[in-house]
Amino acid sequence: MISKESVKYSIKNLKKRKGRSLLTIISILFGITTIFIFVSFGLGIYSYVNNFVTGSTADKITIMPKGSGVPGLDQTFALTENDVRAIERTPGVYQVEGMKWGVTEIYQPGARKYAFVVGYDPEKTMLLEWGSVQIEKGRNLKTEDRDMVVLGYNYMFDDKILPKGLDINDKIRINERDLTVIGFFSSIGNPADDSQIYLSNDFFSELFPEVVGYGMILVRADISELDRVVENIEKSLRQSRGLEEGKEDFTVSSFKDMLESYTSALDIIIGFIVMIALISVLVSAINTANTMVTSVLERTKEIGVMKSIGARNSEIFKLFLFESSLLGFLAGVLGVILGATLTLIGETILFQLGYGFLKPSYSFWLFLGCILFATITGALSGIFPALNAARTNPVKALRYE
Repeated sequence: MISKESVKYSIKNLKKRKGRSLLTIISILFGITTIFIFVSFGLGIYSYVNNFVTGSTADKITIMPKGSGVPGLDQTFALTENDVRAIERTPGVYQVEGMKWGVTEIYQPGARKYAFVVGYDPEKTMLLEWGSVQIEKGRNLKTEDRDMVVLGYNYMFDDKILPKGLDINDKIRINERDLTVIGFFSSIGNPADDSQIYLSNDFFSELFPEVVGYGMILVRADISELDRVVENIEKSLRQSRGLEEGKEDFTVSSFKDMLESYTSALDIIIGFIVMIALISVLVSAINTANTMVTSVLERTKEIGVMKSIGARNSEIFKLFLFESSLLGFLAGVLGVILGATLTLIGETILFQLGYGFLKPSYSFWLFLGCILFATITGALSGIFPALNAARTNPVKALRYE
């Protein structure tokens, strides 16, 4: 352990060379800040994904038609009622819900926008479970509702989609018909989903007669046998549509498969960014080592004096190692403070932009890990200069100019 006097002496020396010490701290600080930001946002996204895996979405399977256009809007290979019935007869399937997708123009004085329109069965709950949403304001649709609409979360606010936000019982014009707003869904967390318009399937067919099939079919299945159920659905649809294996014009995916693909891509992205941050920290470590080497050279005569009055090699080594470790520790503390501040600002900005699901997640281990990492980086970069200081010949050191 380093003595209390040595600690005071080291701090005094760092203050004496405060300009160089500050630059060394800043060089490590930026690397730690970058790591903190991306790891905290990465943890937040993983937590968001995990909520789907462990929540009510985990037992869902999606079936979508293939096509050359936007999935679900291209009617070339639209899914039909015959497909729904074939899926309902598939072993392991508990519930089936077809959804219709369309695009419409909406407008207010001075503004015209295009929005996705979703037709669904209000008597079933899978769409809401799939998006993990509920009614935020007003009520949900009923199957028999005509000229009524539920809107995504962002329609409630000015300048999010339209210049003036809408409220319950306001009118919104779709395909030359004025529809009454009866409810708003809670926020899903991204602008695309939070700007959708929802109709009952029956009224959707009346308003969009050109849309003859389903853009997506949701299936609730036995969660313990999702892979087997996916294979059974593919087989049933091939038979229903008269297709050979390998020539499917549809895709069947469990939510688990989609999330695994998503998290795999996320792992690569976050890993790449953290690697860049680690390179930054490595450069900072080299800078710290350079600072300590310079410090040793500047204090050669001082080292000689300390040794001549009885200081041991181990004490000299601990003294310089403590200084480099302290620089790393201070950089780590300031780095996590700056990182936490920037992530809070980023979270606020992303929420205002409609990306509410992109929010950081903090843990005690994240703070502690970043500080320890910075401290260890400082310590490792100071080992070689500290060894040189400890091995300094006191006679030569006293003669050093």
